[in-house]
Amino acid sequence: MIIPIGRPLPYYKCRVHDEYGQPTMVGQQGELLVGGVGVFAGYLGRDDLTIEALVEVDDQMYYRTGDLVRIGINGLIYYIGRKDYQVKLHGQRIEAGEIERCLLDAHVTACVVVKSDDDHLVAYVQGSDNSEESLRSHCSSRLPSFMIPSMFIVLDQLPLNANGKVDRKRLPTPNFSIANASTETSYQAPCTEMEQRIHDIWCQVLQAVAKNISTTASFFSIGGHSLLFIQLYHHYQSLFSFDNQMLGIAPLLKKATISEHAKLLETIKYVNVKSKAWETLQISEGNMLYV
Repeated sequence: MIIPIGRPLPYYKCRVHDEYGQPTMVGQQGELLVGGVGVFAGYLGRDDLTIEALVEVDDQMYYRTGDLVRIGINGLIYYIGRKDYQVKLHGQRIEAGEIERCLLDAHVTACVVVKSDDDHLVAYVQGSDNSEESLRSHCSSRLPSFMIPSMFIVLDQLPLNANGKVDRKRLPTPNFSIANASTETSYQAPCTEMEQRIHDIWCQVLQAVAKNISTTASFFSIGGHSLLFIQLYHHYQSLFSFDNQMLGIAPLLKKATISEHAKLLETIKYVNVKSKAWETLQISEGNMLYV
């Protein structure tokens, strides 16, 4: 939920600028700048901090709040999150706070989302009775695929610093090699020829050892991310000869397991076989009429 925080007080002005320092349009996200009687002139003897905190616009000094907001058509300012917690992943700008708000709707007591290396988002959840799969399903129904964390780590207590805020430096390092490996009890081997073909493609795309990928494991829980999923989709199109009108990427994202993909692609295979049979019949009938 995006929260309205009102309008500027008397003798204050607010502006919203994008990452290039240009004013945004109504409804467009940007950083909130505050100008007016309460804005200070700068930090004494710290020009570096002054340059970071203040910006001059139209001969007036504005304080850079670091808050990401947008202005509605009603003139209200809507708070989105902190600029500090915005990350860029595979070309997409992601507001971690939006993912955290989504997780809080799943009745978790506290959570924090961070970027791990250059490929993954990791969600740390405190004291949740929800399983990783239920948390992933909850996020999948509310967020774009590129915003779904690759891993959900449930902790009894999130580490806090002296100010009572989450100490991100003390969060446990995610181990994707453990996440990628299925236990003997949970591992499900391919049962059909279609599942085996899809399994081989997953191993190629994820560069994983074959025995580590269960047919019931979610693509995003074993190290996959949005760009790799697009690669996977193109492999499917090449191997099974279909376009995005016959089978779009959305159904595959919704059920991102080998077993579910096998069911969807079996349907495509069946449609293609029927289509080829029909074309063969038409050609045969045409030849008979010609004779």
